[in-house]
Amino acid sequence: MKFWILNGAGNRFGVFDARGRPGFSMTADLAKTTATKGGVMGALGADQIIVMRETKSDAAHVFMEIWNADGGEVDACGNASRCIPWLVMNETGQDDIVLETNAGLLATKRMGEFSVAVDMGAPKLEWAQIPLKEYMDTHVIDVKVGPIDAPILARPGAVNMGNPHCVFFVDNADAIAVDKIGPMIEYHPLFPQQCNVGFAEMRARNEIRLRVWERGVGITKACGTGACAALVAANRQNRAGRNANIIMDGGTLHIEWRETDNHVIMTGPVELEFEGHLDI
Repeated sequence: MKFWILNGAGNRFGVFDARGRPGFSMTADLAKTTATKGGVMGALGADQIIVMRETKSDAAHVFMEIWNADGGEVDACGNASRCIPWLVMNETGQDDIVLETNAGLLATKRMGEFSVAVDMGAPKLEWAQIPLKEYMDTHVIDVKVGPIDAPILARPGAVNMGNPHCVFFVDNADAIAVDKIGPMIEYHPLFPQQCNVGFAEMRARNEIRLRVWERGVGITKACGTGACAALVAANRQNRAGRNANIIMDGGTLHIEWRETDNHVIMTGPVELEFEGHLDI
């Protein structure tokens, strides 16, 4: 079976090509094994395992199945939503590819030799869409870290970009103990499906430094849906406009929240690290 290791702004994926192989099934154990450091996906491991399959919709070119490193299957991954279309673009010579996921169809466009833009659709902002356990206005939700009367972090925004995000705004993203605070918020009782946790430092209205704890993965060098969520949350709290560069450990993404149709457009890099075949 053909496979690749790619990264999008440092977010690393092991990709299986299961098109034409209907008998191949990814499992939680196989996803965990292949994503593990030192496993078949390389010495550094992978943040997610992606399986390319035939589409269910006639409007799409490829279906993307997404498995986190903990073995859980999820519906959306922003950086993989650039990497998989990039493979198909190179395969077909087309510059516009429609990607199908469990979260729906995504239109993608080649912006350069190693750059792809993805229409991530409109953010979901209602409390039941995040989802939250109870009703509240999602532009600022009642989640705190630290003493109730003097919290270290408070007033995050909640956004669903195909998966749930909780975005805190901080003075210095690099000073935050993401490895300690991230899992606490991921499993906060307010989030019945857990959540991704962003720590966003506003350097300017059009520049955000972002670190993310990804649900089911941990700290990653980049998170595409997290970058989209950070811009949307910042705009809703009047911290940013509708365009910003999101600077993460692995690279920079440009995010635009369009006024014309309310869609979020993510543009960023793709890097091919390895390609080969596995006997499966």
